[in-house]
Amino acid sequence: MEDDESLAETLVLLISELVTNAVVHTGCPAVLRMLFGSAESAGTVRVEVADTSCRPPRPRHAEGEDTGGRGLELVDGLADRWGWQPEGAGKRIWCEIDRGVPVPAPATPGEQSDALGGARI
Repeated sequence: MEDDESLAETLVLLISELVTNAVVHTGCPAVLRMLFGSAESAGTVRVEVADTSCRPPRPRHAEGEDTGGRGLELVDGLADRWGWQPEGAGKRIWCEIDRGVPVPAPATPGEQSDALGGARI
């Protein structure tokens, strides 16, 4: 149970950083999507944030008491992987966290094992 709480706290922080970056740097709404494991990666949670800017994310290094510039550093430190890709007229920034859950055997015919949700922010 404690591991789930830690995962939830980390996901909240990652989502906050990615959505805030998208909104602040584009001035437009962002689209958030979370994927909770697939048949190949049942232990992975993937967060994706799409925005309307074609500019690639630019990691910065905050100094001292700077109030900005730490977002992608936090994502890099907390996520197991992160990256971005062009999407339509904009881009999608994503990060993944491995939950350490053993990957289950493939589903038998007729079973569905993927959970996928999306929300417009």
